[in-house]
Amino acid sequence: MKIECYLSQGCGSEEALRENINKALEAGGATHADVSFRKISPDEAERMGLRGSPSIFINGNAVQPVQMPGFS
Repeated sequence: MKIECYLSQGCGSEEALRENINKALEAGGATHADVSFRKISPDEAERMGLRGSPSIFINGNAVQPVQMPGFS
């Protein structure tokens, strides 16, 4: 499983996000996951088509955020 997390440079949710991902993996019985966290600029987020911070992808599929405008 590959989990990619993109956060704005000012996003304060990284610590909670790390904890929540670890809890979810443990609860789901995942034995291995490649988890990455990247802080990116608003310009980079726009180029990537990201809709919010954090933006989370599991195996290439966006799971967060849903129907959220902008990146902040």
